[in-house]
Amino acid sequence: MLNAQRLGLVFFPAFDWAISPTHPEREERLLYTRDQIVEEGLLDMPAIREYKPKIATIQDIERVHVGVPDIASLITNAHLVSAGGAIAAADAVMKKEVQRAFALVRPPGHHAMRIVHGTRGFCTINMEAIMIEYLRKTYGIGKVAIVDTDVHHGDGTQDVFYHDPNTLFISFHQDGRTLYPGTGFTNEMGSPNALGTTLNIPLPPGTTDRGLHEVLDHLIMPILGDFKPDIIINSAGQDNHYSDPLANMAITAQGYARLADTLKADIAVLEGGYSIEDALPYVNVGIVLAMAGMDYSKVIEPNIADCPSQTSSVTHYIKDVIKERQDMWGKKEKLQREAIMKHGEFWQTERSIYYDDEGINELQKERIRLCPHCSGYVIIETKARSSLHYKTAYIGMIPQMACPACLKAAYDMVHKAKKQGNYQHYMVQNKQEDRLEKL
Repeated sequence: MLNAQRLGLVFFPAFDWAISPTHPEREERLLYTRDQIVEEGLLDMPAIREYKPKIATIQDIERVHVGVPDIASLITNAHLVSAGGAIAAADAVMKKEVQRAFALVRPPGHHAMRIVHGTRGFCTINMEAIMIEYLRKTYGIGKVAIVDTDVHHGDGTQDVFYHDPNTLFISFHQDGRTLYPGTGFTNEMGSPNALGTTLNIPLPPGTTDRGLHEVLDHLIMPILGDFKPDIIINSAGQDNHYSDPLANMAITAQGYARLADTLKADIAVLEGGYSIEDALPYVNVGIVLAMAGMDYSKVIEPNIADCPSQTSSVTHYIKDVIKERQDMWGKKEKLQREAIMKHGEFWQTERSIYYDDEGINELQKERIRLCPHCSGYVIIETKARSSLHYKTAYIGMIPQMACPACLKAAYDMVHKAKKQGNYQHYMVQNKQEDRLEKL
């Protein structure tokens, strides 16, 4: 590691992928950043090494996602390269070629859930989740911490790992009562076998660097120290910036750089951020310098005077949120025992999911077995309707470390449902055998 460069960078602006020509999620998000990084000469610095993205495989994606009717029909080549960019960053770190890596790629992914019917929140597949399952399959990584710093709650990443006690998902975001996707509340803590490993920190509009670092220093960093992950991943959304047109927060480039410096994530993957000229070039340069261990103190936006101050009411609210989350973390084992006793053999939920980019309404029923020997198999019944399609599927999901009883029961449930014939598609995602089967 002594000979490793400090930071690997992966760029992929996805010239051939766009939701629409004027959509805020467009290639200029990365092109302005790339220009700024080149102008500052950062790619010529000995501490920084650039990598080309790889191309993810369908198998890489299906370790995380089940597409209905299949994932290949729902994605483009740009999605494969974006996920491959995250994988390239992970490989560089795991091979000890660099100490840390930052994948500046698009399309983004943190709103993409396990079941995929289309694009929602600009996301179709979840780049960080795909990268994490690749790390586990390829390098045997066990405990993972994900810190999602996007202004929007990372509901997709939360969904992927909601039943996984070995993945700590922390999301701070603008309060879901005021912003898409309307989730990420403090009572969303994980299903009983993994209760406490989902930690949501909803922050009020107007939160500044001061509030952000209060949360980071007094809540996130102590919890990471207690959890002791093998690797830390940053879902590096940048739309908390005071100039971002899609949100109402007040973080600066210096706030983001200090965040990266304090967090010391092993791998960061770009998520949102739509202030293309006023924020992203400065925020990304600050993050790059911080992750590379270089001086970032002079990275300041030209219009920094436009950043508002944090009000006393916001400050008090944030202190209350920190206290509440600290209390929850301290008694998570007790809460977990109580939840398991309350729900018995199965935990179940029902919810509606809206795909805002495609006008798809999904009704999803989910059950997980609260197994005493493993993290339990999951059964998902999904029905999705749009103006063009009506799609249904019955899906069994088997964790990598499933016990023999859960492995058998999951297949039995899907075979039984297929005999009844109420759905169009029947599938088993078998992580133990690294395959997705269509029955």
